[in-house]
Parts: sequence; C-alpha cells; structure tokens
Amino acid sequence: MGEKAGNPLEQFVLLAKTAKGAAAVELIKQALEAPGVYVFGELLDMPNIQDLENGPHGSHLALLNMFAYGTYRNIVAGKETLPELTELMTRKLRLLTVVSLAETNKMLPYSLLQSELDISSVRELEDLIIEGISAGVVLGKLDQKNCFFEVDFVVGRDIRKIDIGNIVGVLTSWCDNCDSTLSTIEAQVEKVNKQRCLTDKHKAELEQRISEVKAAVKSQGGEGDDPDSRMDSERSERRDKKGGKGKGLRGASGKSFWKQ
Repeated sequence: MGEKAGNPLEQFVLLAKTAKGAAAVELIKQALEAPGVYVFGELLDMPNIQDLENGPHGSHLALLNMFAYGTYRNIVAGKETLPELTELMTRKLRLLTVVSLAETNKMLPYSLLQSELDISSVRELEDLIIEGISAGVVLGKLDQKNCFFEVDFVVGRDIRKIDIGNIVGVLTSWCDNCDSTLSTIEAQVEKVNKQRCLTDKHKAELEQRISEVKAAVKSQGGEGDDPDSRMDSERSERRDKKGGKGKGLRGASGKSFWKQ
C-alpha cells in the first residue's frame, strides 16, 4: 500500500500486465481520470497497452499519448480521431497544459491561459488553478489585480525518447558552464593567495628594515647606550649648567647682587 501511495500509477501498471483489448482500454480511461496520476510513461511502455496501436482501440492509445506529452490544444485539433473526453479528463489535461506553459514562462497571464485552455470565465480559470494547487500539480500565486498566475513549482511531465538527446545537450552545456565558473573561481583564489604572499613578504622586509635602523641608531650612541638614556643625560647636564650660572651672580664678597 505504501508503494502505491507513493506512485499512484503503479496499480495501473500492474493491472496492464494482464489486461488486453477492451480491458486495456478501460484501464486507460481509469488512469486518465484517477486523481494524483499526472505521468503515464510507465503505462505507455507496457506491451499490452502498445498492442492497442494497430487494433480497433488505437485511438485510446493515441489519447494516452496526448495526456503524456500533449496539451489541450492538441486534443482540440485531433478531436475528430480521438475518443471523447469526460469532465475529469478535461480538467486534468488542462492542468497538464498549465504545467507545459510554465516550463517556458513563470508569469502566465490570464489571457494566455484562457486562450490555451479554452476557458472563457476568469472564475472558472482561477478555480482550475486552485484545484491544481490543492493537488500539488502547480504551486504559485494568483494575482487577481493584474490578472496573471505567478508559478513557483510544477510537476514534471513525461519525456519523449526523441527529446532525450536535447535534454542531454542542455545538461552537458550546463556542466560545461559549471566547469568554466569553477575554473574562474580557482584562478581568482590563486590570484588572492599570490597577492597575500607578496603582502606578507613586504611586511617581513619592512620589519627587518626597521630592526636594522634601530640597531644602527643604538650602535651610534655607544655600547650599552640607547637614545632614551642619552636624552636623560643631556637633560641632567642642562640642569647642572643652569644651577652653576645662578651661583655666579653672587659677588666676590659673598653678598647678594641685589643687596649691592
């Protein structure tokens, strides 16, 4: 049960192993109406389903292909050769058409959706999109003021085998772009590391030069002498000289200059 819940199509694939002819047709109808079933590739690949192509029920196989790969417009264009759709089938195919439109445009105007889905009423269109959001087929926001649907997420649809080559090409191009971006980043990192090494080297040379200058200044003042001690000595000598001049102002008799 857990597997079937995870893949709603699985039950139809299992039944298709034994269903043939009219039973296979009935199975297709049930799958196209079943809630939660929006991909059909596995069912299409079943031998009993493919056997319908050249028999009297070939139109139902064509209808299944439309739901797997087509849009509502495709159904309208081929309605003369396809079985009639039920209301549930019509709503599902319209939702799948919204998914296909969202693959190329994340901002879907109401006017475009109404045209592609053949819906005249805005209310009917919004109800359909809300139903799709509730079912997890699409996610996004309805902008009723500006009349567009902003798409955030859509389910994936089936992929034709002939489209696989194009998909591989797109993925290869994406990988090449990633490699190019990575190479650019690595080059920038190397450049930054090189600049940092140069900065560190310059800093070390500058510190070495400062040390050499300090050593030279210290050696000029004599061994064990440094500029600070010389300055203290010079201040002391100046104070002594000032003191000597003060004493010389007194007369030979020892009397003060001012008293004379």
